[in-house]
Amino acid sequence: MTNIENRKFIALDISGKNYLSWVLDVKLHLSAKKLRHTIDEDNAASNEERATALIFLMHHIDDGLKYEYLTVENPLELWQNLNDRFEHLKAVVLPNALNDWSQLRFQDFKTVSEYNSTLFKTVS
Repeated sequence: MTNIENRKFIALDISGKNYLSWVLDVKLHLSAKKLRHTIDEDNAASNEERATALIFLMHHIDDGLKYEYLTVENPLELWQNLNDRFEHLKAVVLPNALNDWSQLRFQDFKTVSEYNSTLFKTVS
């Protein structure tokens, strides 16, 4: 049991609500493990590198997504499938968050905690 690796960051939710932050975390961690090239087009990754990257990706997605992509054996294919499924969130979530950010004013709140709560919600 001690060999089971803990998650390095929050797993990708099945709804995709944390997709944008998840992508950043995955890219950073794969870069640190020298496996970033496994999710790039036309890569020359070895079978061991692909397997390690796939295990890492599967470990950091929701169980529902794991079962859906159970037959995927290539980290690039999994990465592209998840991208196709959730990439539209950039077009939907990001403009809304930028608008909320530009409209955020400290003087519109009665307490600092209300402001902080709204601020952290917008940032996340």
